This record gives sequence, structure tokens and C-alpha cells, in this order.
Amino acid sequence: MTDHILRAMTRDGWVKAVAIRSTDLAERARQIHHTTPNATAALGRALSACSMLGNMQKIENGSLTLQIKGGGPIGTILCVSDAAGNVRGYVTNPQVPLVKKYQGKLDVGASVGSDGLLTVIRDLQMKEPYVGSVKLVSGEIGEDVTAYLAQSEQTPSACALGVLVDVDYHVHAAGGYILQLLPGAPESVIGRLEQSIEQAGPVSAMLDRGMTLEEMLIAALGTDAVEFFDPEPVSYRCYCTRERVERTLISLGRKELQSLADEGETMNIECQFCDTEYKFTPEEIREILKNI
Repeated sequence: MTDHILRAMTRDGWVKAVAIRSTDLAERARQIHHTTPNATAALGRALSACSMLGNMQKIENGSLTLQIKGGGPIGTILCVSDAAGNVRGYVTNPQVPLVKKYQGKLDVGASVGSDGLLTVIRDLQMKEPYVGSVKLVSGEIGEDVTAYLAQSEQTPSACALGVLVDVDYHVHAAGGYILQLLPGAPESVIGRLEQSIEQAGPVSAMLDRGMTLEEMLIAALGTDAVEFFDPEPVSYRCYCTRERVERTLISLGRKELQSLADEGETMNIECQFCDTEYKFTPEEIREILKNI
């Protein structure tokens, strides 16, 4: 099955969950940004988390931005999700060197760093967006999202993410899940959840075994008494257009645009999310000036 998000709730009503298969969108990001394995894994994890968080908002025309600045060699990771969970993103340094914890395990935390912040910007179609930040825990991203949900949004949660990068550098599998306790959950449920998450093991191992999202959530939740909702397709999607780029140019103001036109050279503007290049000749810039 292609990339999708699956939402669920335990039948006792104490835990809600969301899981994502994000193999294709993580591979698309790798192809666009030409990332090396550590950057592929870090960006893939961040895209998965951002997609799930964006989908969980359920605000029409809303969006969610996830930014991670850990002080590591990868630089900044920035991802943006729409209300459905379609997502786009980039890293400052896509050519970060290969670093492994051990054979077969990439050290994502070393590439991201842990001396910095994870910031979430929620556009809920209100006057001002909601912005929350927390200090990074490990730079492994899953643990950092868990800390964000617990500290900034006061929601006891568990986020697990995984990206398997093959020997030829393409994404073999990617995905993850977020589990959230609802208010009043008894200690027995909390204890069961802690134990089942540990027994389920890393997401990367579950992906490697070919487990479905249903199987992953049952393992992580520690029960098969789970109500699953209809899966929702997601993809790597950028919303840049030539018209949007023109509006950005207009925001520079008449003086700056006139200066660009007078230079007499074609202006190349590249989208950071999808690498699409937009070219504006001096004549086209003058036409924009006429239409302001």
C-alpha cells in the first residue's frame, strides 16, 4: 500500500493513536535534496512526525511547521504539513557525513545534535499561530517529539520513528507512530503501555519485518482491542507556484524590484522544499512592477 496515515483508539477509550507509512515520501525527499544516509534518516523521521501532527489537528486549511535546530552538522530541519498530513521539508546540510552507532544503525542524534530546540508552529486559522518550543532531549527526533507533546502541550505521549536506508542509499522503509493517553487514564493502562512499547521494539525493526500499521499499533498498544479508522493517503507535496513566487517578489517593494530589473540579468529563484526553479527575466520583473 502507498503512504498513508492510520488513526486508532483502544476500545477502553484511554489511548488514542496514529501511525504512518512514509516510505515513498521519505524517498521523494531524498531524491529532491540528494541527501546522504544520516540526512535521509533525520529528514524522513521529521517528515513522518510532522505529517502525523498535522493530520491530528483536523483544522481545515490549517498547517503545522516542525523545526529542529540541534547544533549538529545537519543544521536546521524544517518540515511543513497541511491539514491532511501531506508534507514537505528540507535540511540545511543534506550532505552531512555518514555516522553510525554500530553496523546497520545510523547515528541520527549525532547528526542532528541535542544542544538546541524543537519548535512547533500550529496555524489553526486564527489571528495568531500557536508556537511551542522545548529543549532537545537526544536529537533522535522521536524522543524529542515525545518531550514536546508532554511539556508544551501537556499530553502524555510516546512517539517512535524509523527510517531504513538501503546500501544504495534509497529509502527501504519509513514510518512511525504517536500514542497519547487521554485524561484520567488509570495506572494499569499506563503500566501496560510502557511495557508494550518496550516489548514492541524500535519502529525500524518492525518496518524491517514488514509489519502493517495495524500490526505496529497493536504491538505498541499491547492489546488487539483497538478500533481502527479509515486510512488516509499522504504524500510529499509542495505548494509552490509561479504566482506565489511573484507575490514574494512584490513584497520586496518597488525600489528593490526596479533595482533587479535595472541589473539586466535573469533572476533564478529556487524553492527550498522541492528544488523547482523559477526564472524571471528583466522584462518580466518590469511587468510585475506595472501590475503592482
